[in-house]
Amino acid sequence: MAGLFVLLAGGFVLPAVAGSDQEAKLAEVVEVLRELEAIPEQAIPPALLADARAVVIIPSVIKVGLVVGGRYGKGVVSLRREDGTWGAPLFLSLKGGSVGWQIGAQATDVILVFKTLQSVNGMLEGKFTLGADAAVAAGPIGRQASASTDAQLKAEIYSYSRSRGLFAGISLDGAVLGIEHGDNAACYHHPGIVPEVVLGLAPQAQPEAARRLTTRLRALSGEGER
Repeated sequence: MAGLFVLLAGGFVLPAVAGSDQEAKLAEVVEVLRELEAIPEQAIPPALLADARAVVIIPSVIKVGLVVGGRYGKGVVSLRREDGTWGAPLFLSLKGGSVGWQIGAQATDVILVFKTLQSVNGMLEGKFTLGADAAVAAGPIGRQASASTDAQLKAEIYSYSRSRGLFAGISLDGAVLGIEHGDNAACYHHPGIVPEVVLGLAPQAQPEAARRLTTRLRALSGEGER
């Protein structure tokens, strides 16, 4: 995993402004976290985030269908680096199908908290199927909450969702996470940029929109400036 946390060598400077589409997506991500922080009884426990290896935030995952439905959304992942700080956001997508009695359309904000390096490595290596490549369970909520059920204790990933539609919850088993290389190239203005480089970017080399995200993650984790 150490290779994922290399810092940039001198001479590689990226613009401090993300592409417009990517900047808008980062703003959505920050808003999801801001709204989560505003309601402590529904928040992810800070202690859980403080121990997390990575956090995926995907705003407005869309699920549409009758009987058989599909879902799609784009968001970002930030990894915990070796020095304990949150790494620059890496763009990814969530795609997948589900089977069930589904009527209407749903937009759901999804947050995934990765507990292990093994699951993080699997996600970064390519397409990563939730429920197959790693067990997923609904995470505990509230500032004093802790994992208690067998499913929660065994899970490698905790999931959180906030629905704005006709469905009360969301099942993520079978959904696939994949790195969005085009969005990463556009955000960091560097064609062909690889995840290892993005995740190792020093704060001064990140766009302002990306720095706002890591600042919000520090606040939610109960951490100060590092």
